[in-house]
Amino acid sequence: MQLGHFIKSKTNLPIKGIENTIQLLNEDCTVPFISRYRKERTGNLDEVQIGDIVKYKAQFEELEKRKGSILKSLDEQGVLTDDLKLKITNTSDLTALEDVYLPYKKKRKTKAETALKIGLEPLSKIIMSQNATDIHSIAVKYLNDEVATAVDALEGARYIIAEWINERTDIRNNIRYQLEKFAAINTKVIKSKQEDEKAQKYRDYFEWSESLNRIPSHRLLAILRAEKEGVIRVKIEIDDDRAVTKVEERVIRSNNECSLQIKLAIQDSYKRLLFPALSNEILSLAKQKADEGSINVFAKNLKQLLLGAPLGEKTILAIDPGFRTGCKIVCLNAQGALVHNETIYPHAPKNDAIGAMKKINSLVAAYKIEAIAIGNGTASRETEQLIRKMRFNKDVEVFVVSEAGASIYSASKIARDEFPNYDVTVRGAVSIGRRLVDPLAELVKIDAKSIGVGQYQHDVDQTKLKTSLDTVVESCVNSVGVNINTASVPLLSYVSGIGQKLAENIVNYREEKGAFNSRNDIKKVTRLGNKAFEQSAGFLRIKNGENPLDNSAVHPESYTIVSKIAKDLKMSVSNLIGNKEVLQKIELQKYCTNPVGLPTLKDIVAELEKPGLDPRKKAKVFTFNQNIRSINDLHEGQLLPGIVNNITNFGCFVDIGIKESGLVHVSNLADKFVSDVGEIVSLHQQVIVKVLEVDVARKRIQLSMNHK
Repeated sequence: MQLGHFIKSKTNLPIKGIENTIQLLNEDCTVPFISRYRKERTGNLDEVQIGDIVKYKAQFEELEKRKGSILKSLDEQGVLTDDLKLKITNTSDLTALEDVYLPYKKKRKTKAETALKIGLEPLSKIIMSQNATDIHSIAVKYLNDEVATAVDALEGARYIIAEWINERTDIRNNIRYQLEKFAAINTKVIKSKQEDEKAQKYRDYFEWSESLNRIPSHRLLAILRAEKEGVIRVKIEIDDDRAVTKVEERVIRSNNECSLQIKLAIQDSYKRLLFPALSNEILSLAKQKADEGSINVFAKNLKQLLLGAPLGEKTILAIDPGFRTGCKIVCLNAQGALVHNETIYPHAPKNDAIGAMKKINSLVAAYKIEAIAIGNGTASRETEQLIRKMRFNKDVEVFVVSEAGASIYSASKIARDEFPNYDVTVRGAVSIGRRLVDPLAELVKIDAKSIGVGQYQHDVDQTKLKTSLDTVVESCVNSVGVNINTASVPLLSYVSGIGQKLAENIVNYREEKGAFNSRNDIKKVTRLGNKAFEQSAGFLRIKNGENPLDNSAVHPESYTIVSKIAKDLKMSVSNLIGNKEVLQKIELQKYCTNPVGLPTLKDIVAELEKPGLDPRKKAKVFTFNQNIRSINDLHEGQLLPGIVNNITNFGCFVDIGIKESGLVHVSNLADKFVSDVGEIVSLHQQVIVKVLEVDVARKRIQLSMNHK
């Protein structure tokens, strides 16, 4: 099967679009570039569809690589026939390929191999022919120095038959079918762990049974984590008698002494070879499916977080709150640069609230502060209440900002390079302030796994998780666009075609030569060649540059089209930009060429209507219920404002302004059945929730959004 047809069989996308996308990928084009600027080539495929092509292209290449390895092994063994080669070449599934290879695969020493070496294969074939009537008499003929009795000979023959049965694809597939349909996953606590305090978080699974094909991904991952930590034992079970009977129906066609021997061999093969291998396989596949579900949830959450509402370029006073160590304060100018820092002690044990308020007032006035950002960690509510008591002589908006991952950033090399003369507490406060200004620009500096918006992220396949999250970050960065004259190295590194090294070169150039005045100046950056320019230019923005199009998503390769449109309308490009009335009357068909069609022209016009428009919403002030300070203040029936701070497959968690977030189970999200939590809520959504249950001892809060 060819690559294009393999991908079509998996995606059902048009073959022409698949093949053109593959060609673009082979030319080192990135997914954001292809989806945005090569719509005519792909047939207007979106990022998700192109991402699927990338995924299945990698799968196909892995399959082909494995085929090559197997063919080489078979050739070296001298067993590669034309039929076998054709069978392997035509296989389009990795599991099926391994089944074909299984009889020839080099194995560690087995009972069957020992039996073959002592000459018992002919006896095995006689038994499998199922024609012999006195098999014990026949077995006696195979006695030798290593086979003492007929019983030993028959046992050895059965080992060979057991392996033949294990290697039959039809039998393996039948047991796979039964495992897929009927397997149950059962758990049992290890007695020594039953009273272990650390194991109590898994007590729901001390004795558990559930259909494997119906178990939710979060529950399977929790069970497997408990097993890994030595708390429980996990078993996969099906109806063994039924499974063995199904094998017998495929193998036995007589009712004599041979069939009795085959029955024994089938039972041995099932118990020792087939079931252990295939039950592990089905559990592994279930784990992969659970991983995929968990990674998808993480990816969706991360995207919503990265595309969170920015406040924009404002002067910020950011506070990293604390009790004993005080509240770290930083002042940032409109470009996010640190201009002042110090520590105040408004809370216990010093309780200098009056001094703290005076200091904040003076800083707000001195640095013309427009907004205050308060981290949502320890002492956050107390600090917020303090700030809201204050009266400033100008409008100052107050925001509570998530601290998730801020400590990771503050101790990172990126933070040390940015602020070599400041300690981690100052860097953390800066991160809180900058997150308010532009969440995307700040959060890309942190390992996505540290942001804490997924489920069981440490239990899933780490390579797949990283690939998925990197793809999300790349997509978000390129969908928003990046100001090349202010962006950090981490932010620039996610721009299509750039990467870490070129990002460093761009910043070095900027520091040595000053700001970029045009997109053409980008070509002067060391080692930034034509390909990198082609892939990146449309996503890099230059404000107040020589060409107004440089601050838009119009690619430089399309500047001549815009100039022609402007010339035909007897207008300058500057006057054309933002002139919605004129732009909507353009006859786009007049400007279609072989490489440029209506999809690209429509994108150009849409961009000219609102050039460089940030697709994100603007940040809004939110206030928690000021009477709720701890879990002890909660009681059933309360209606409270909250912010969704995590989404999982089983519901969402809501921050109601205290240390513990509450869970809105999927069954309490709406007055209808909910199959996808993400269809009901989004990260950072402001909601009203009802308190259903409060478990102070376990620090668990059950909430509902279905309270109308």
